[in-house]
Amino acid sequence: MVTRITNAPGASDAGSGPKAAQVTSAAPAASAPPKNSPASPGSSASPASGTSPASPDPEASAPADSAGAWDDGLIARRVTDTSATPLTAGRTTALEPAPSRGPGGAVPPVPLAYEGPLRSRLDALGELVGLSRARLDGQTLAEAGRVLDEAAARRKLSGRHTVVAIAGATGSGKSQLFNALAGVAISETGVRRPTTASPIACSWSDGAAGLIDRLGIPGRLRRRPLHSPDGEKQLRGLVLIDLPDHDSAAVAHREQVERILKLVDAVIWVVDPEKYADAVLHERYLRPMAGHAEVMFVVLNQVDRLPGEAADMVLDDLRRLLDEDGVALGEHGEPGATVLALSALTGEGVGELREALGEFVTERGAAARRVSADVDAAAAELRPVYAAGRRVGLSEEAREEFAARLADAVGATAAGDAAERAWLRNANRACGTPWLRLWRWYQRRGTAPTGRHQVRVQADEEATARQRVEQAVRTVADRASAGLPVPWAQAVREAAVRGAQGLPEALDELAERAGEPSGRPSRPGWWPAAVLVQAAMTLVQIAGGLWLAGQIAGVMAPNLGVPVLLMVCGIVGGPLVEWGCRMAARGPARRHGQDAERRLREAAASCGRARVLDPVAAELLRYREVREQYGKVVRADAAVG
Repeated sequence: MVTRITNAPGASDAGSGPKAAQVTSAAPAASAPPKNSPASPGSSASPASGTSPASPDPEASAPADSAGAWDDGLIARRVTDTSATPLTAGRTTALEPAPSRGPGGAVPPVPLAYEGPLRSRLDALGELVGLSRARLDGQTLAEAGRVLDEAAARRKLSGRHTVVAIAGATGSGKSQLFNALAGVAISETGVRRPTTASPIACSWSDGAAGLIDRLGIPGRLRRRPLHSPDGEKQLRGLVLIDLPDHDSAAVAHREQVERILKLVDAVIWVVDPEKYADAVLHERYLRPMAGHAEVMFVVLNQVDRLPGEAADMVLDDLRRLLDEDGVALGEHGEPGATVLALSALTGEGVGELREALGEFVTERGAAARRVSADVDAAAAELRPVYAAGRRVGLSEEAREEFAARLADAVGATAAGDAAERAWLRNANRACGTPWLRLWRWYQRRGTAPTGRHQVRVQADEEATARQRVEQAVRTVADRASAGLPVPWAQAVREAAVRGAQGLPEALDELAERAGEPSGRPSRPGWWPAAVLVQAAMTLVQIAGGLWLAGQIAGVMAPNLGVPVLLMVCGIVGGPLVEWGCRMAARGPARRHGQDAERRLREAAASCGRARVLDPVAAELLRYREVREQYGKVVRADAAVG
């Protein structure tokens, strides 16, 4: 730590005391302010507001031909003898050379460039938001959309400037530090709380008007630092913003702090020995902004009030609290927040902070790091809706089980058995004896059903089939959505439910069409031969019977052996042929039944795939796409489920 400077007499509190004493101690090397300066004890003007009750607004009262006018597009005001401020001390020309000027003499700012991984991450975040709008609500995507909008807005503005806000609690001395860095009393300090009512901007170079406009700071609250070639060279490109107190009793002040903190490139948090452990500071600001440590300075002010080694002890405790907040500390060359101890009142450590700020601004990488940290924060907020807890998707086992459930619902197995029995009946009819077929016909004719029992059985079967279909859809939806984040799991279930509407009716229609192929069933080649043999057996029986009847009638010569033999051959041969045909028909009948079952299963699976599985797979594919984009948004070392 730098050597501590003895406190100025009469300055017991860094946040109070006479203004002249504060300015002198904050910038001992600076030239004295003009007599009418607001920093003078005899002045009644307030530099925080730019006006005072005793004098009108300088913008309205300044003559058009006053000397010391600012024409750089940053400060639209002219300084008169009656309202002179330290802005005119040695400042009449621009700090940076302007090799080329646009229309009207304005220096065109060099836009900020997002290159490499950051540009890819922003593109992926845009794709992610676009793909998710139909599945996630606007509130969930609000922060990601804001980050994209702010990144696009910051990209159009100057890339040679770094906007740094000074934030702190009431009485922490942030306005005093602001004046010490500027080398002149720009922001009002005093006992009255809150002192800083509106943010004040101070720019060390030209071309930052667009950045300050983006913060909503009016021209009357824009200032220039004290003219100092060394200071201007060291902090060239810095735009310093003095914010109202973040714990102010005025709600409007806190709202301004939160709004501007989302827009600046970096933040200097000023804490004092009394409030450095304030829960509001850590829980509301530092902890949520832990990912922005690389663009964060934490300054322990008023160390001149701490005796002996107390400053080192408080600083160590502050580092401990920051570590508990998750704020990485930039020690030993590692990226993280810069933690310093200083006294804005005595000037102790201010030079060290100015040097650190100079290096920080010279790198010109704060804006990109801030945007990258914002992308990290947005990705962390979106993680619950994109990162799955397990491998997701529909396995082949789940698909096959769904198809099997649908096949059971339409009765594929029973339909196959029925087709097999029907094929056997056709074989029996074709190859059976005429007498047996005649007897069966007589039996069917005598037992005609009424149909009442069958109608009821059919209704019960339809109700059972519908329940089976609904159960199959619920099961496959649960398996497909298992492990998915809640919004995507809900989308998968909704897709399955939509597809299930009308599925039982479609299955019934398909079962009716696919249960039996068009046309007559195929017959094996031996059927005609069996039919001819059966006809021959019948003819043999008839011939033997007629022969025997002729002998009995005396028409033919008696010879019982031949006609009886013919009749026995016909009577025995017919059933034997029928039995042989029945045995031979079992194989073809089984294959016919299996074909019918397979066709019905395929039809049911095709219907279920088109109505349920394909919409579910489409939702899963969309989720994989957004998860792929989310993987591009998060850092390479972050794990994505």
